[in-house]
Amino acid sequence: MGAIAHLYRGEVYRSTIWRTRLDATTNWSVVSLGIALSLSYANPEASALPLLLVAPLIFLFLYLEARRYRYFNVWRARARWIEINFYAPLLKRQPYVNGPWQTTLAEDYEIPEHHISFSRAMGRRLRRNYLWIFSVQALAFFGKVIVHPVPLENWGQLFERMGTGPIPGWAAGGAVLGLYLSAATFTWVMLRADRKKLRDRPNPISMG
Repeated sequence: MGAIAHLYRGEVYRSTIWRTRLDATTNWSVVSLGIALSLSYANPEASALPLLLVAPLIFLFLYLEARRYRYFNVWRARARWIEINFYAPLLKRQPYVNGPWQTTLAEDYEIPEHHISFSRAMGRRLRRNYLWIFSVQALAFFGKVIVHPVPLENWGQLFERMGTGPIPGWAAGGAVLGLYLSAATFTWVMLRADRKKLRDRPNPISMG
């Protein structure tokens, strides 16, 4: 029992460390978007280009965070596995029973592997953080070209203002809108996949 207690404490510690790493990439995304907003809205004549350039950077942070989430999920799943199968029966004063949960945990230590796919990890990070960040980025971009330097008078001005250098306005606006809709669609598909996979489980946080 003492060994299990130390093992559980170690898994909680590792999951906490990886939780802070997830927060770090989210903070980087928010700060990057904040800088882009400050540059674009500094004055009416400022360009909306920073709000375009920040999108690939946020996608990079999303990629890094999805990778980190797969590792975090391993430590979190192990801690929850011990809580569900060891501590919960202990607190209920149920008799201690050797069961398949020990074999599952041992095999996970012998042959460690990720418990979820990269696409599901990315879908979860989009759903919980990054879709909101992309929403602010898209709204800020279109808001910038609509109100600056003066409010729009017709739709032709909208496409003219969205243009940046050799990139025509329809291409820039379509890229922002297309990326956002793609992210929203991917998030919805991954949400359905998560719900389908976990629908029949008594505890959706359990290992695997």
